[in-house]
Amino acid sequence: MILVTGGAGYIGAITAQKLLDRGEDVLVYDNLSRGHRNAVPGAATFVEGDIGDREQLQAVFREYRVRGIMHFAAFALVNESMSDSGLYFRNNLAAPLVLLDEAHAAGVERFVFSSTCAVFGDRNPSPIAETAPKHPINPYGESKLAFERALHWHHEIHGMGYFALRYFNASGATPERGERHDPETHLIPLVLEVAAGERDAIQVFGDDYPTPDGTCVRDYIHVEDLADAHIAALEAKKELSGCYNLGTGRGHSVREVIDTARRVTGREIPEVASPRRAGDPPELVADPTLIQSKLGWRPRHDLESAIRSAWQFKLNS
Repeated sequence: MILVTGGAGYIGAITAQKLLDRGEDVLVYDNLSRGHRNAVPGAATFVEGDIGDREQLQAVFREYRVRGIMHFAAFALVNESMSDSGLYFRNNLAAPLVLLDEAHAAGVERFVFSSTCAVFGDRNPSPIAETAPKHPINPYGESKLAFERALHWHHEIHGMGYFALRYFNASGATPERGERHDPETHLIPLVLEVAAGERDAIQVFGDDYPTPDGTCVRDYIHVEDLADAHIAALEAKKELSGCYNLGTGRGHSVREVIDTARRVTGREIPEVASPRRAGDPPELVADPTLIQSKLGWRPRHDLESAIRSAWQFKLNS
């Protein structure tokens, strides 16, 4: 049995389905505070619960033989973390420490953690390797980095295999599942809302960055590639435990995303120039060399594929 926390969310639900397609038994554990019950694959066992609820976790581990955990249950809104840091440290650090304790007590062999490039902050050159300095600039990134460190020491002391996957900009969809955040903050779904006539225009925050067209550059990775990387980590040798950057290694500017969406959708997508947002680095691109060489993972999708799949999901929803 594979326990997928946050499996009612965007990336967790898609990964849970991929696990089921491989013949795995899957238990989705989610409190539905930000996920959707109808996103949970029908063939998965579902338990509504909080990862900080020790008694409920103990009951789950007594009832099911869990060999691995994929932990997606986290809050991930940077602005929210800046206004309520306590919420983020409780949900992204304190609660998963309870999960980690109970997983160890139950003899779980593998822990795959959904981490983030926000652990690096905004001081690093691009592309970013795993060895780059870690200087989070918000409680969201700090809470994720703190749990990475907890996993490292748990591995050192108790021997549990762990893989912290620091992904960059998740994007795209499958025919059945895609992004349904409230509020929505990610660029691609916001651009597609404009294409669908749900917004008047897309805001471009800053057009004077030191990048080729003046707009921010990011590494967009398709959600199916993210799911494949989690599965590769689940099956990797324990001695390969550690932190891995997860991206395509290629950056795309905000304007490239908008232009690609125009081409894919065939729609006009008006844009409005807005001031820079505080804390937005000019460029965030992964160096995925380590995960490619150690785990044999490589992305199969590009930006156009991500936007095309997200557009089809939107049209069909």
